[in-house]
Amino acid sequence: MKLRSVDNTIVALIGIWFVMAPWIAGYSDDKGALWTSVIVGAVQLIVSLWAFSSSGWGSWQNWISLLAGAWFIVFPFVYTVESNVMWSSIILGAVTVLLNLITLSAKD
Repeated sequence: MKLRSVDNTIVALIGIWFVMAPWIAGYSDDKGALWTSVIVGAVQLIVSLWAFSSSGWGSWQNWISLLAGAWFIVFPFVYTVESNVMWSSIILGAVTVLLNLITLSAKD
């Protein structure tokens, strides 16, 4: 299994987390945070799975996924969430950005 497959799999799993997080982490009562997490998490999941077929700096799927990760770093500062949600969002967003940068820079 190539490194990009592992990276994209991890990023897809993080996308699944963000889709489910509002109910698991308890912020589903904030409709803005809920729908933002679900929609951006779903986008991250879909483009991460789509990115299995491409890599390099021209991979638009990885760029979209990287932007989703960057959004999740900013997310807790836009919406009022608890400390545990804040840190999980920042850390998983940073992991998403890092893994996408690695995938973007990978050579086939």
